[in-house]
Amino acid sequence: MRICLARPRDLPTLLAFREEAAAWLSRVGTDQWQRPYPAGKLLATIEAGVVFMVRDGDTTAATITLTPDAEEGLWTERELREPSLFVNKLTVARTHAGRNVGGRLLDWAGSRAYCAGAQWLRLDAWTTNTALQLYYLRQGFGYIRTVRQGVAVNGGPRVSGWLAQRETRLAEHGFTDDTPPPERIDA
Repeated sequence: MRICLARPRDLPTLLAFREEAAAWLSRVGTDQWQRPYPAGKLLATIEAGVVFMVRDGDTTAATITLTPDAEEGLWTERELREPSLFVNKLTVARTHAGRNVGGRLLDWAGSRAYCAGAQWLRLDAWTTNTALQLYYLRQGFGYIRTVRQGVAVNGGPRVSGWLAQRETRLAEHGFTDDTPPPERIDA
């Protein structure tokens, strides 16, 4: 499997991928991602060069967004001064579930963050999705706190405020990495 930058032409694939994930999440009993994701917002992150795709031949196996931008209102001023990259929208295709693709993708993100000069790989998870929270804890993330106050960036109520982080490090992930080197965040 190889990891590459998403391109604008990948927008329909990524939107369908998210719909598939939302349907699966609904079947397992969580309300996560039940609102459609705005295509324009996803396209903007693709064009910013922070959306990555794992391809297994011609199949999209997973996607992750890795950005230096924290969602407003989640992290303290002190935390925001610490060099960090933030994981968003990590999604693994049902066809590739159970193969540790997500764990390997988190290792890739941690390595990329380390090479960019970040100390922390941080994320916010759906507040009511305890299975997802436990997954991140098993992946070595430490729980920070849950933020329930405030309004999310998309204007809705805050629903993704379970915060966790782990130190960045070089790690074996097993992907062929076809991405350009990361920009330094401490430059």
